[in-house]
Amino acid sequence: MRLFRYGPPGDERPGLLDAAGVRRDLSGVVGDLTPHTLGPDALARLGRLDPRRLPEVDPAARLGPPVGQVGNILAIGLNYADHAAEAGLPLPRQPIVFSKHTAALAGPDDDVWLPPGSVKLDWEVELAVVMGRAAWQVPQEQALDHVAGYCLANDVSERAHQLEMDGQWIKGKSYPTHCPLGPWLVTRDELPDPQAVELWLDVNGQPRQRGHTRTMVFGVAFLVSYLSRFMRLLPGDVILTGTPPGVGMGQRPPQYLSVGDEITLGSPVLGQQRQRVVPAPLP
Repeated sequence: MRLFRYGPPGDERPGLLDAAGVRRDLSGVVGDLTPHTLGPDALARLGRLDPRRLPEVDPAARLGPPVGQVGNILAIGLNYADHAAEAGLPLPRQPIVFSKHTAALAGPDDDVWLPPGSVKLDWEVELAVVMGRAAWQVPQEQALDHVAGYCLANDVSERAHQLEMDGQWIKGKSYPTHCPLGPWLVTRDELPDPQAVELWLDVNGQPRQRGHTRTMVFGVAFLVSYLSRFMRLLPGDVILTGTPPGVGMGQRPPQYLSVGDEITLGSPVLGQQRQRVVPAPLP
């Protein structure tokens, strides 16, 4: 299945994309797509529905993040060898783990805010993993059984805040709108091999990132198992698995985002996003 949420920010409703690409409303069946409705039994019930009996959704309706009430966003740094090389950093011996604040979540086509004074706003197309079951001390061979599905993500990053200030990367990763997610939650039955996903990203129509998850340093099953050694992963948790080469920081000379720039990114299986960079609104 390809599941989505639509409507105004904070008031999204659940939906399902049928085989013909028609958006269908699920709100008569389930209240929302949240940690409580991502388990295998709940997804199996949705999978038995006849989408043709569901109301159609206006295709012009805004899409929100495809999962609501996300508790944690965990991310993996330098997880593609060619991205580590462009950053001038050695390959990690173990996954580099950091967090993004959940208030960074945004819909796939929402505007991206340029923070006040920002001069190093960067893009990162990624495969996102959405947990469906709690995972604690899970062996690698069982790790994917705990996954509900996968999404496209843009790990928008303010590099000066991330790398030029003392402390952790989270400061450069957590600004509002800096984690566009979606358009769909592609359930695991639709994508049995997360290491078979192409990813791309353009800025103002110019190709920037081209990659494939088969070149990850640490694959998805390993990452889920590894993280579960240190924390109890919960249903609805989102794991960003790293970005392929071509980020702005890696350009020669570096190129960063400005107001008016347009970012488009996508994957044949995960769908597409489109964002416009705008000034952050005043409080």
